[in-house]
Formats: sequence, C-alpha cells, structure tokens
Amino acid sequence: MSDEELAKDLGPLAALTIGVGTMIGAGIFVLPGRAVADAGPLAAGAFVLGGAIALLTALSASELGTAMPKAGGAYYYVNHALGPLFGSIAGWANWMGLAFASAFYMFGFGEYVNTFLGLGLTIDLAVTTLGPAKLIALAGAGLFVLINYVGAKETGRLQNVIVITLVAILAVFSFVGAMNADLSKLFPLVREGKGYPTLLPATGLIFVSYLGFVQITSVAEEIKDPGRNLPRAVIGSVLIVTTIYALVLLIVLAAVDNSLVAGNETAVVDVADQLMGPIGAAVLLFAGLLATASSANASVLASSRINFAMGRDKLVSPSLNDIHERFGTPYRAIGITGALILVFIVFGNLELLASVGSALHLVIYGLLNVALVVMRVADPEEYQPDYRVPFYPVTPILGALTSFALIVFIVPQAILLSLALVVGAVVWYAVYARTRTDKQGILSQYVLSRAEEMPEPAVTAAASVKPDGGSYRVMVPLANPEHQHHLITLASAIAKQRGGEVVAVHIVQVPDQTPLASGAEHVDQLDAESEQLLARAREDAETLGVPVETHTVLSHRSFEEVFDAARTYDADLTLMGWGEDTQGSPGRAETAIDDLTHDLPCDFLVLKDRGFDPGRILVPTAGGPDSDLSATVAKLLREEFDSEITLLHVADDLAVGEQFLADWAADHDLSDAELRVETGDVETAIADAATDHSMLVVGATERGLLSRLVRGSLVLDVLDDVECSVLLAETGHQRSLGERLFG
Repeated sequence: MSDEELAKDLGPLAALTIGVGTMIGAGIFVLPGRAVADAGPLAAGAFVLGGAIALLTALSASELGTAMPKAGGAYYYVNHALGPLFGSIAGWANWMGLAFASAFYMFGFGEYVNTFLGLGLTIDLAVTTLGPAKLIALAGAGLFVLINYVGAKETGRLQNVIVITLVAILAVFSFVGAMNADLSKLFPLVREGKGYPTLLPATGLIFVSYLGFVQITSVAEEIKDPGRNLPRAVIGSVLIVTTIYALVLLIVLAAVDNSLVAGNETAVVDVADQLMGPIGAAVLLFAGLLATASSANASVLASSRINFAMGRDKLVSPSLNDIHERFGTPYRAIGITGALILVFIVFGNLELLASVGSALHLVIYGLLNVALVVMRVADPEEYQPDYRVPFYPVTPILGALTSFALIVFIVPQAILLSLALVVGAVVWYAVYARTRTDKQGILSQYVLSRAEEMPEPAVTAAASVKPDGGSYRVMVPLANPEHQHHLITLASAIAKQRGGEVVAVHIVQVPDQTPLASGAEHVDQLDAESEQLLARAREDAETLGVPVETHTVLSHRSFEEVFDAARTYDADLTLMGWGEDTQGSPGRAETAIDDLTHDLPCDFLVLKDRGFDPGRILVPTAGGPDSDLSATVAKLLREEFDSEITLLHVADDLAVGEQFLADWAADHDLSDAELRVETGDVETAIADAATDHSMLVVGATERGLLSRLVRGSLVLDVLDDVECSVLLAETGHQRSLGERLFG
C-alpha cells in the first residue's frame, strides 16, 4: 500500500477531537468543589484564567508543531532547542507530571465509585490511612496499568465516542442548569475570605484540567493541511474546553446554593440529583467515571511516549523501551509508571496530586515558550514553521512568565515536591545523562558558535553543561578483503552522520599452543594480510572524511574476541560481515558463543553483502527496540546517500496495521517514507517487497540474532533468499544476573 493512501488522513475535526478528548476529563468532575471552597464564584474565573495561560502556550506549541512534528511533543521541542539539560527537566517533569495527574484522576474515580457503592472500608497503615476512595483508586489504577501492560488499548473511534458522549452529557446538564439558574446567586463575586487573592491559588489547583493539548502536535504529519489545521485544532481545543469548563461552573453556581458545591468532590452529581433527579445523577455519575477513567488511561499511554523519546536521546536507559515478547508493549516503562502512580495515590490527596501535576506541567509549558524564542533567535535553516505566533515576542514571553509565575501560587507542598523533582532532573543529567547523550541543543550551538560576541558567563555556562557523550564509535571487525570496502563505507557513512569515528579491528587468531606474547613477535608470519587490510580500511574511511583508528588484536579466539574488542574500544555500534568465511564460523553452536551473543556490549549490525547499494531501502517493522535501530540506520543512510525508504508492516488487519505503521513512522521521524502494509505470511511479504529494493534493513525479531547467525538458524529464512543486500540490526543488551542464571 502506498503512502499516498495513508498520509494526511486526519481532518480538522479529528485533530480537534484529540485535543478536546485529552482535556475534557476529570478536572471538571472533581475539582469544582475544591475551587469553589477556596474562591467562591471566582472559581469560574480561575478556569478562564487557566485557559488563558494554556492558550499562550498553545500558540507557541502550534508554531513548534508545524516546524518539528516529532514524537515526544513538548519534551522534544525543549530538548531540541534548549539542549539535554533542560530536556532532562522537561522529560522528567512530563513523565512525573503525567504520573501525578493519573493518580489524581484515579483518586477522582475512587470518589465517584464510592458515591455509587457507599463503601465504609478503611485500612490503617503505619504511615497513612487508606479510605474507601483510595482503595478504589488503587484497584482502578492497577487495572488500567495492567490493561496497558498487556496491550489492550482504546481505538481512535472509541476515544471519539467518549468525547462526544461527555460533551453531550455536559451540554444537557448545562441546559437544564441554565433553565434553573438564578444569577443573583453569583453575586457578590468576591466574598469574605474568598477575594481576588484566592483566584491565583485556585487557578494553580485546576490547571491540571488543561493538560494534553500539546498531544495534537505529535500527529502533525497525519493532519491534512497542518499549517492551517494544526493551529486551529490546538488553539480551538483550548478555547472550547475553557468555554465548557467556565459555563458549567457558572451554571452550577447559579442553579444551586453554593454550599452544595463547596468542598464536594462529586459536586456535579449532587447538583444533577437536585436539578434532574436520580436519573440525572446517575448519568452524571457515569460521565464522571468515564472522564476520570479515560483521562487516567490516556496519561499512562502518554507516559510511554515520553519514555521512548527520552530513551532515544539517551537521557534515560533505552532498556526502558524494551518490548514485551508476548504483549508487544513497553512493559518496563508502563510498570515503573504504574508503580509510581500507586505510590502517589497511597501518600497523596486530591489537592496535592492535582497541584503537583499542574506545577510540573507549568514548568514544561514555560520552557516550551522559551524554546520558541530560542528557535526564532537562532533561526536554524531547518526551522520552517507553517504557522507563526502572533505578536512575537510578546506572546511566548508572556506565556513563559505566566506559566512560571502561576507555580508560586500553588500549595507549598506541591512547590517543594516539584522543585525537588527539577533539582533531581538536573542531578540526573549531570551524573547519568551527560556522559551518554551526544545531542547538543540549538541554544548551546548558537552561543558557542558566537563565543567572541557573547557575554563570557553565557559561553561558560553553555560549555559547562554541554553533553559529553563522547565521540560515536563504529567498530568494524575485518575478516574478508572482498567485503571490507563495503563494510568500511557503510560504517563511515554512519559515523559521519553521527559526527563520530571508525575503529577498524583485525583479530588475528593465534593457535592455543602459542603464547600471545610470542605470537606478537611473529604476527607477520601468523597473518600476512593484517597490515594490508588495515591500510585499505584507513583509505576507505578517509574518502568520506571520517577519522579512523586501526588495531590488530591477537587472541586465541576469533568470534568471541569481537565482543571483548567492542568493550575495549568503547564501541557504540559494531558492524560485521555475515557469510561462510566471516567471523563466527557459521554452524557452530557452542554454549559460550550463545551466552556472548545474548549479552551484547553495544548495538550490532550484520551485513549480508550482495553489493552495496543504499538507493532503495526496505525496513520491515513490527515494533520493538531492534526496529528502532533499523529505523535509525535507514535515516542515517538517507542523510548520507539520499536513499528512498519504504516501511513494511505485516498485520492481520489492514486498518490496524495502517494505524500502527503511521504511528511508528511518525515516532521515528520517517513519516515521509513510503508506507506499505500487507497481510498474510511475513516471509512472503518481505520477499515480495524486497524484489524492487537494493537493501533490506531488518531488526532482530527476538534476542539472540547473532547466536542464530553463528548456528546458521535464522528465524526468517527468507533473508537467505532475497537478492539484495541484507543488514540485520540488534540493540545492545546487558543481561542481568537473573537472566544469566535462568535464561
């Protein structure tokens, strides 16, 4: 199936639904009671003010979204513009913010279920007390985490039904409330102890209701005419939700006595009961359950996207994104997020959970607005937004200031928790991420490239936080002179695109009877080709302008030594040949080899060389970290050789397969590739698609790719039969002690 049939299939209404669906949730069903208790009728103004602050960020997100439609949303924009230090802050704030928000949503879910069931069960723990709402919240959160863990998920159609249902229920509720409204109940707006000073704290509390509109930007590549429709969807969703929130609360306050609302976590149910009777109360109870459950599930789903983006940028361990062999889900990321949600429910309360969720997202939104200013000032060549914010630079500066300023008015405990998480993210970057990531932000590049013009403190700061992931090193074990040129060319292309270097290693096998020290004295006799191989490697790499270092390693082993060499020379990627006379002696099935190949020290690529031609590259994918590596390799080759890329996915259902492949392509910055979805046998589909391609890049279907190559027992036999060159990819995988002992 061609990409023309799949691309740009989200119209403006569908995009708008994504934004409204992520926001029209628990906030309006849980928080009005707390907001009215704090601010009286001014609580409606708090929802309007929160919407106005969100709108400023929505304008900036719209511009960034049309310029950089990447997975990770706000995190990606901050990391790309401000660099990995601020990317770490944004990533951790987004991840933890979603976890706190999910805990809040589930707490609200517990309140609604308890309203229906009327449970009296309470459990006293040594450090806290679990009331009925918390117990229900814990059970509900565990259920939703399990659903995400095993891979059951909402479809887009179901999400649309949920959004339409919620809006319809709220519309009917608002209409009935308006018919019973008495505007005199709204006045005076400012009441004793609930004056204007309470407006900003109430806004900070309810801001958790405005999370999610940035999610629209993550599907920018799928939106028809994104230059017009993406900003309309992002901005429109904020305006629509703000209007709904404010109207619902105003009508509620005008229809009933304020005492029925203040401090009541299920206020809308009680108001519906008074205005519409038991049936109305039951409908609003159902809506509250639907909203809180939907919001929590969406937050758990979104968290795995953040983990993926951070893992891809090496700000957290990429192993977090490991895919479950049976369920096909990022089970570790979901499991960790789920555990955090449960802990937050146990030790938090509604106000604290909502406030921390708000504070952390305000940090992200403030940084997002700063990121826009940086992109405008630096003006890199690739920054070409279809939409530009009005009244620049006032709009993003005001968006940043209001976002950061609102944090000050949130409850002190939430501020301290949020500050601790921000400091923790900075420490995490300094201790862990800085030595692993190699992505430099636009801000740092801009400052350091103009060091003579910039103030010295700015240059010093940019240099001091600059990532130090070290030079990207591609190691090539040399064995066969006939294929050496293609291996070095491929390695050099990858290293060049990563700003790295090539390490050419020739492993000379010394007989067991010969001591290695003695072998070093007679290396010319042991292997006369060694110097010639390394000299050719230097020439090949230098033609692409890539630094190269060469080594001769004497060992009693051959294939096994490749893994030690990868560790010794600190390789990020090892590229080796695959054939009868390459390293590894196909046909052997030694247990030691098996163990080595299941404990890869770095990423591995294995080339079945049938002529090096990266003109048309086929990348089959079913998801997973090894497919992530194959996508990365394909993108690097495209940058170096202007390759055409086709993505292939084999599915049982075409519609499901198309959605998966479109999402996967967007997540991996390959939305402009040709997308091809087939049904039926996987090997047949790959063989058919490979006939008009010059290179096949395949991620390992399971751990132990190299082990199967050594034994000559590939799972996909078709890879032996296709006529084009085949490049097999497997990500590095350090086995734990438990895995070593128990398989």
